[in-house]
Amino acid sequence: MLKRCIMIFPKFENLEIINKVRDQHDPLANHVRPHITLVFPFDSDIKTISLKEHISSVLSDFAPFEIILSEITPTDSFGKYLFLNIQSGNDEIIQLHKRLYTGILESYYPEWLKANKFLPHMTVGCFDNEEKFKIAINDTKNIVDSFKTTVNEISVEIIDINGDSIIELNIPLK
Repeated sequence: MLKRCIMIFPKFENLEIINKVRDQHDPLANHVRPHITLVFPFDSDIKTISLKEHISSVLSDFAPFEIILSEITPTDSFGKYLFLNIQSGNDEIIQLHKRLYTGILESYYPEWLKANKFLPHMTVGCFDNEEKFKIAINDTKNIVDSFKTTVNEISVEIIDINGDSIIELNIPLK
């Protein structure tokens, strides 16, 4: 059984700003590159070829699209997080998310998400205590940069036993 996740790995010219924040505040920074999750981590025995066929079928309706991220905001809905918000490209990401969770992935839709609205974002901080959370909010409140790129592909990662990301598939948008 493999633990997988389906995501977008944006390629921003000013990615070092995001990396600096994540290095300080995100415990996953050394395990996975900055990303936008489309399908949350799931354990399955789905064959790589079947997964590729499903994703390719979904992506056949999507052309490359621009995304712009800006404004880091705190949230404590599902834990204490800092989210880099999506200002442009949000609708496309929501549609990708919905369409990917059909067919062979439909049964992997997380229970916790059924009662909540999917909010596309990039996590740049995760905290286990209130004091560190408040410090990070203060540390990031003056970051006003925008991050812009074109999404050209969707990636499937395998999350190994150490929590490291191994790219299994990169599937281009048409």
